[in-house]
Amino acid sequence: MTIRDRLEQMVAEPQMVFGEPIDTADGTTIITVSRGGGLLRHPCPIGLFVIHSGRAHWTPAMDANRIAQLGEWIGLLTAVIAALAILRRPPWPDLSRRTH
Repeated sequence: MTIRDRLEQMVAEPQMVFGEPIDTADGTTIITVSRGGGLLRHPCPIGLFVIHSGRAHWTPAMDANRIAQLGEWIGLLTAVIAALAILRRPPWPDLSRRTH
């Protein structure tokens, strides 16, 4: 899928909100793109188009909070699985007395 196809797809979707083009000193144009929210939701940035020398480049936005939260959930899940494994079968040897 080319940048042109991607841009046409985004324009066709009613939820996409494009910011005003920003021109920089070196001739680059930057256009921000957000996903529009409903009545109670705020717009969420999804990336930006950088246009320089007649070529467009898509740069996706990164949500650091979502990445941090994913790491926390993975850590919690790992701790729960490890605790369940230890409670089911402790890693130490059997301490019962055996007679031969």
